[in-house]
Amino acid sequence: MQPASEHVSRRGLVWGGLGVLAFSFTVIFTRVAVVQLDPLFVGAGRAVVAAAIAGVALAVTRSRMPSLKQAARLAIVGGGVVLGFPLLTSFALTSAPASHGAVVIAVLPAATAVAAVLRTRERPGRGFWIAAVIGAVVAVAFAVGGSGGDGLHATDLLLLGAVVAAAVGYAEGGVLSRELGAWQTISWALVLSSPVMIGLTLFAAIRTPINADSAAWGSFAYLAVVSMFLGFVAWYRGLAIGPMARVSQLQLAQPVLSLAWAALVLGEPLTLGTVAGGLAVIACAAVAVTIRQRSTGSAAPPSLDATDATALTRSSR
Repeated sequence: MQPASEHVSRRGLVWGGLGVLAFSFTVIFTRVAVVQLDPLFVGAGRAVVAAAIAGVALAVTRSRMPSLKQAARLAIVGGGVVLGFPLLTSFALTSAPASHGAVVIAVLPAATAVAAVLRTRERPGRGFWIAAVIGAVVAVAFAVGGSGGDGLHATDLLLLGAVVAAAVGYAEGGVLSRELGAWQTISWALVLSSPVMIGLTLFAAIRTPINADSAAWGSFAYLAVVSMFLGFVAWYRGLAIGPMARVSQLQLAQPVLSLAWAALVLGEPLTLGTVAGGLAVIACAAVAVTIRQRSTGSAAPPSLDATDATALTRSSR
């Protein structure tokens, strides 16, 4: 029988992996959508649609309202993953190719790990940090090389801002998921952010006439339903089960998946070097998530189900 703590960690990795798979299509469909739709409309509008879905889910389940303190923390989550990351990447991908947008994802695992350590009591060991840093360097080299070796773009300042915004939003959202629940956390963040996002969406619609084909609208629908809602349900659940810093390293596989989808969906070139680099990135991710780490974990968070809670309780005895 496997140790209870290992059972919990594996569940966290599985949920986190589902989130990464969902997010791996984000840069692809963002690139498709912004060709015909205003980037502000894409970045804000998808949050409005997701907020509508979230609002219905909260109403049907009669979920409890967050406290004022939790609402303030939800504002941090919303600022990072509802406002910051979608808008910054939407504007960046109007000129940068989707494959180059993988640079965003390449440094995000390390940034999320740092944010998680600063926000929580997790203390990964030296081996974890070595693997994380190597993984980030390899992932950046892979993403830049995979985009045709054309180096960094001027839009990378936007991409860097997106990385910081997402890392903070991921870390705070992971902590809040232990109190409110995974889907409730992203739902409340979307609902509380909706007045701002509705205003931005209306402004974008008035500024630029909406005229797009089915491919653009299909991409927008994916961004709204999966990238802004369902993906976060899985991702925040994985981070809540944790360990958060460890689960965050699954994102190292995201640029590999994104470049694969870019080749299949957009016809962007996929070379032998890209495949070799992708395998190296995945190897780094595997090392980072399997290295044993020190953590000053506490009792089972209330958002976890009975199986996870029992496992965590037993592991702490």
